[in-house]
Amino acid sequence: MSSSGSAVVETSSGRVGGLQETPGVWSFRGIPFARPPVGERRFGPPEPAEPWAGVRASEFGPSAPQPEGRLKVLPGTDPGPLDEDCLYLNVWTPGTQPAKRPVLVWIHGGGFTTGAGSRPMYTESPLVTRGDVVLVTINYRLGALGFLHLGELGGERMGAVSNVGLLDQIAALRWVRDNIAAFGGDPANVTIFGESAGGMSVGTLLGTPAAYGLFARAIAQSGAAHNAHDSGTATRVASAVLGELGLGPESLDKLREVPWADLLAAQQRVVDRLSNSAFLLPLQPVVDGRVLSEPPLEAVRGGLARGVSLLTGTTRDEWKLFAALDPRNHGMDVAAVERRLERGLPGRGAALLETYHAARSARGDSVEPFELLNAITTDRIFRIPAVRLAEAQSAHQSDTYTYLFDWESPAIGGRLGSCHALEVPFVFGTLHKPGMDAFVGKGPEPAALAEHLMDAWLAFARSGQPAHPTLPEWAAYEPGRRATLRFGREVRRDDDPMAAERRAWDGLL
Repeated sequence: MSSSGSAVVETSSGRVGGLQETPGVWSFRGIPFARPPVGERRFGPPEPAEPWAGVRASEFGPSAPQPEGRLKVLPGTDPGPLDEDCLYLNVWTPGTQPAKRPVLVWIHGGGFTTGAGSRPMYTESPLVTRGDVVLVTINYRLGALGFLHLGELGGERMGAVSNVGLLDQIAALRWVRDNIAAFGGDPANVTIFGESAGGMSVGTLLGTPAAYGLFARAIAQSGAAHNAHDSGTATRVASAVLGELGLGPESLDKLREVPWADLLAAQQRVVDRLSNSAFLLPLQPVVDGRVLSEPPLEAVRGGLARGVSLLTGTTRDEWKLFAALDPRNHGMDVAAVERRLERGLPGRGAALLETYHAARSARGDSVEPFELLNAITTDRIFRIPAVRLAEAQSAHQSDTYTYLFDWESPAIGGRLGSCHALEVPFVFGTLHKPGMDAFVGKGPEPAALAEHLMDAWLAFARSGQPAHPTLPEWAAYEPGRRATLRFGREVRRDDDPMAAERRAWDGLL
């Protein structure tokens, strides 16, 4: 390493340059971990990066093709330039001398259709110096380019495989295993962590045989192991995308010739049409019999991830980020809420409403129809899947922990509550990024909360246990107690939070 503000590291494919952009942190940006998935490699598995001569400059690579995000109102979410040549990762390290530092690998969210490892919210994170760790952020193929299931439509004729976005994540983890020691990291102490679709990816990787042994710990934020289509559902989605392009199984080979912008437009029309039905995420991993031989949660229940420490949890009001911005959700009465619930949970809407109304009334929480809808939807999509993942993993791994984040955003007059994605800048310590204070709040309180989250995540990455001297007792999760640490205006332990609501989902989810 140079002391002049630049550095060079030798990887398995060639030399990469790094810059000291902040004191004590070296950044290595835009490192290819696979060949560009273009041309004949579109819809194919990732292939090892080709060796290069000279030193690659440290600058972010393009992000995966994606539509404009629904949540572009959030600060720090700009994905930057887009291109199908997108399989790059970024490394931040305190130094490249042999040090065996814990390694954290971030898998971004975005509904499997948007996002990038280069988003400003994740970069220049205080995590690196605060914990003396190596931080890696990755890209992976998104949308139809990453999760179009062609296996039942003759995809093998063109060399297509399913779950290539998931295989990209595994390829990045293999790159970390083979190269991270040169950046001062310990390949035997890797923690994967992600939020939303990134958390769902973490849960899926726990149930993916090909990922076994590539990480020792996992943190699933606002996403668990429920998000994998069966092959029939995934084939319906793929057929819909092909139909939008005027293609059928007999002309599948022409799919490689479609400009990615046109494929993206067709994908978006299908997503818009299906995401209002039973398909919350039309494009996501699929149980294809190869990469995923069974639903990820079932694989975890069977002990596939035995030995992997797990930390999982959600925000209290996940769904408000999506619902508060939609005027159709305001002014509803209880009957309208029940009709909405019945579409996704036939025959159960009234019973759920009754349970949530009684439980929230007993705690003094609002029972306005909008609040009831958001509480039930938050639990269905996020909190109960996290509970199920903790239950499954705790049967095989004692180092399993859960959290609940209930700090409230001041944005939109407080209507967002403790919404989806709110904890991410706290975890990364990036509250200082431009515009972030409008989302997370100002003053010493959010800054102190960010320190608590960073210290817990860093302790977990180091030892598999999130306990820290500044935190209350944080017992491991077990079904009899369900110890959960709540992060908000105060940090406290809460055994089996919202227990009545949790029990309402027994047999449903």
